[in-house]
Formats: sequence, structure tokens, C-alpha cells
Amino acid sequence: MAALTGSAGAAGLLPSLSVPGVTELKPLSRYEAMRLGPGWSHSCHAMLYAPNPGMLFGRIPLRYAVLMQMRFDGLLGFPGGFVDRRYWSLEDGLNRVLGLGLGCVRLTEADYLCSHLTEGPHRVVAHFYARQLTLEELHTIEICAVHSRDHGLEVMGMVRVPLYTQKDRMGGLPNFLGNSFIGTAKFQLLFALKVLNMVPEEKLAEAVAATQKQKKPAAETAAVTANVTTAAVTANVTNVTAAVTANQMVAKPANELANQPLAVAKAEPAAKPATEPAAEPAPEPMAEPAAEAMAE
Repeated sequence: MAALTGSAGAAGLLPSLSVPGVTELKPLSRYEAMRLGPGWSHSCHAMLYAPNPGMLFGRIPLRYAVLMQMRFDGLLGFPGGFVDRRYWSLEDGLNRVLGLGLGCVRLTEADYLCSHLTEGPHRVVAHFYARQLTLEELHTIEICAVHSRDHGLEVMGMVRVPLYTQKDRMGGLPNFLGNSFIGTAKFQLLFALKVLNMVPEEKLAEAVAATQKQKKPAAETAAVTANVTTAAVTANVTNVTAAVTANQMVAKPANELANQPLAVAKAEPAAKPATEPAAEPAPEPMAEPAAEAMAE
């Protein structure tokens, strides 16, 4: 597909993304980008896509097949890279990088789509290209990519972007947008899908909103977990401090105990012996009359 009408001229003709939740990048024309000084770096990336009449599960239209890459750092991005403007034109530098990662495709200035200034401390202009192929041509590129020099090194493999949204409002494009992207890749994907009329703008907004709603509960759960952990740690520290304080109050140092005089118990006075019971009186002698009677 040819570049957007007017995209090589004034940047004011380039439409904005205008999707809530996605930071807008400053657009500029190819002409303006080429007039920037030597302190600016230029990155060039390409989106290859093809109409796809297929149906997922026999009922969900696939609409288009869009190629992206899984990079060596675990981030998703488009084929391409930085171009040294001292030695290469934008397209020559892009095709050189594509040859290393794909092996069998060449783009021209007619495939140029847009340019944007990136955010951050580095002065980088991100140029983006898009070419529509047939589904057979796209499949051939996927096969060639497996045999390219960078496969398994800087490029882990090609990925097709799901452009549909399932009934749960998360399956498909929303879940895909929840992945991590390199640099301006996510913005460029959404921008191309919008300006090339591949996905309606309201569907893009719904997909982005669903992704943000998915992240919010996860963040809240992490915050609750952190609070519970902090409370548990605080309670443990308090308990340990109380136990140590109690031990310090009860247990005295051994040297302190050694220096204290021993307490000697006083002897109790001996108990007085109990008074012996009085002796019983001796029996009286027999009466005199009885003796006299015995004598008679």
C-alpha cells in the first residue's frame, strides 16, 4: 500500500492516534526529519500485512495477518533497526536490516507511512513503513525468517497480531496489547491499524481500555499483599522486642548475681520440750482392820 496522502509533506496532514490511554507522539514529515541535524538518530521499522479471509473457530473473522517479532530481550517489535544516515538512505538502511532478520523482502520510499519524534532523553526519529502483501507472500516471508541469519539470536521468531476481540472482551487484541513492546512499536501498531482502516477506531479504544482495566486489579492486589506483609513484619518485630524486654527484666547478668551477698536464713529458736505428765500417786496400803482380821 502506498504511503498516506500528504505524509511526505507537511506534518499537519498526518492524522493523530487519539486513543485514550496511549501517549501521543509528535509527528513530523519525512522532509522535516531529513533536515534534522547530525545529533539525531534515525530508526526505521516496517509492518508487513496481508488480508486474511480466515475464520477462527469458524465464526471469528481474522481480517488481516500482521507480522511482528519477538526480540532477544523478550519485547515485541517490528522488523527493522537504526540506520546510519552517513552511509545509508532510510530505505537502504532498512532493507539491510530486513535482510538479516527476514531475508527476502525489500521496501521502497513508496512504502513509507509516517515519522514521529520519540520520548525520552535520546534524540531519535522513528520512521515507519507498511506494505500490503498477499497471504501467500506473507507466509513465504515467515518461512524465510526461520532461515535468516538473526533467527534464534536477535530475533526469537515472527508473531501474528490477533486483530479480533473475543466475547470475554480480553481474548485477542486486548491481551496482545498487554504484552511489553520495544520503544514506539505499540504506538506504531495502533497508529497503522487506525490510519490503514484495518481496525475501527472505537475497537482500538476498547482494546486499550480493556488492557488498562486488567492491570488495575493486579496493581490493587499487589498493594494489598504489600500492606499485609508490612503489617505481619511489624507485628513480628513488636513481639520480638517485647520478648527481649521481658527477658532483660527477668534475667540478670551472672556477674551481677555473683556480686550480691548470699541471703542466709536465720535459725529458728529451738522449741521448748513439752512438760512431762505428773506421776500418778502410789496406791495406799491396805486398811488396818483387814490385817487384824487375818491375825485372829
